[in-house]
Amino acid sequence: MEKKRILITGSNGLLGQKLIELLVKQSNIHTIATARGENRLPFTEGYEYLSMDITNPEQVHQVIKQARPEVVIHTAAMTNVDQCETEKDACWAQNVQAVEYLVEACQETNAFLLHVSTDFIFDGADGPYDVDAEANPLSFYGWSKYAAEKAVIHSGPVRWAIARTVLVYGIAHDMSRSNIILWVKKSLEEGKNIKVVTDQWRTPTLAEDLAMGCYLIADGEAEGIFNISGKDLLTPYEMAIMTAEFFGLDRSLIAEADSSTFTQPARRPARTGFILDKSRDVLGYEPHSFQEGIAILAEQVRQK
Repeated sequence: MEKKRILITGSNGLLGQKLIELLVKQSNIHTIATARGENRLPFTEGYEYLSMDITNPEQVHQVIKQARPEVVIHTAAMTNVDQCETEKDACWAQNVQAVEYLVEACQETNAFLLHVSTDFIFDGADGPYDVDAEANPLSFYGWSKYAAEKAVIHSGPVRWAIARTVLVYGIAHDMSRSNIILWVKKSLEEGKNIKVVTDQWRTPTLAEDLAMGCYLIADGEAEGIFNISGKDLLTPYEMAIMTAEFFGLDRSLIAEADSSTFTQPARRPARTGFILDKSRDVLGYEPHSFQEGIAILAEQVRQK
């Protein structure tokens, strides 16, 4: 049986890592990891690695032509929302132009394109959102991701899917990225007082769940837009309290705050979160609860 060839962009990132770990376990898949520069994954077995800078059109065309993937899962992006607001050219190059290059390469090779997007394409006025909700970004990051979606949707003969997600958290192999769980745990262990917002709502997504959702789409080449997030609609304050309680830490160190107490270059939507009905029905996607997510992270930290 010939293996399905799946190429991942951004394999050094958090989602990229989790996808490679998941795909190498599937006996029917040949996995091709790509990222800019060196391969930073801690293992080299079970997949091939090709260096690819998504902002370089020649490289994108060359690598995709060489690798001949049947499916491309595009996870690479500039995701620091405030950095996108202050470095608009870099943001546009990585989040929009790169997608246009990938679309062209997929047109030439007849590959299925799965593009990862975000809840930040919405203004947060009436979340949680279904897959056909009207976009209205508040930040330049949100606009760049919305423009990228449009490039995918209008990509002509290319078969495509978009996986939108929300506030991804997880443990990168080199512990290079923090997240709300690790930040709260570390702060409280050090006896620090922290302020956490109560006026934003999200459905936080375990990185492993997002990887599974992407795999389900890629494996079935399911077309269209899918919401791939966690299932619990929570404020960051509620996430912090649940984290403190899980680790048996002093929750009195956590103070409630509203967004206006933090000055950030980019505006954030107030209430996003996703309705997962389509992903459950079409893909059989079922994410962990946030409580289960904390336990999974705790176990991964313990093994480090």
